[in-house]
Amino acid sequence: MADWGPVFVAVVLFMLLTPGLLFQIPGHPRCMEFGNFRTSGAAILVHTLLYFSLVCVFFIAIKVHLYIG
Repeated sequence: MADWGPVFVAVVLFMLLTPGLLFQIPGHPRCMEFGNFRTSGAAILVHTLLYFSLVCVFFIAIKVHLYIG
């Protein structure tokens, strides 16, 4: 049986934390913007750090496992 937990968590976090898709930190005129479909270098850096920290929490601290089949 394959462990699909890390794959599932990584894909969901990638979809949620894509800069400009749902939200963007920092936004262009404001601190946070929602659904603007634009991005900047600072937003990419912030979202990358958020993604890395959440992936570490889910993989190392919580140890998410999902077995299918």
